[in-house]
Amino acid sequence: MIYDFNQNSSPRDWRIIDDGVMGGVSQGRFFINEEGNGVFAGTVSLENNGGFSSVRYLCDKVKVNKNSKVHIRLKGDGKEYQFRIKDTQNNYFSYIITFKTSGNWETITISLSDLYPSFRGRRLNLPNFESDSFEEIVFLIANKKNESFQLVLDKIELE
Repeated sequence: MIYDFNQNSSPRDWRIIDDGVMGGVSQGRFFINEEGNGVFAGTVSLENNGGFSSVRYLCDKVKVNKNSKVHIRLKGDGKEYQFRIKDTQNNYFSYIITFKTSGNWETITISLSDLYPSFRGRRLNLPNFESDSFEEIVFLIANKKNESFQLVLDKIELE
């Protein structure tokens, strides 16, 4: 288990990073709801060259192998999100993949080897994820439009 959300979970484990770091005005927030789920919600605005909101979790080093998969039980809003990891939290780029939510509770399965390196929205000419560990998880929304969003998280597991 990487993270099992419950009523005792601390929202302080997760940190919002919006496009305000680049002058944008998008606003994300993260909280634990009455059911004990993590909720990443807010609005994305394209004003001032903005357009993204993200929530980050710095974790203890998670050991993985070339066949590792992440299972995320969540309830989205029908929008696309990015799942991102960093092999080391100081790395300037992330390994990412986009997934679409259905609006219902579902489990999204992601093979870590499918994650590709990206920096500021650009794919890098480097191999897909092949490290033996990671230290950061990020959920990001950046669909190039003004929109509200809500992603409800139940648990994140490693296989």
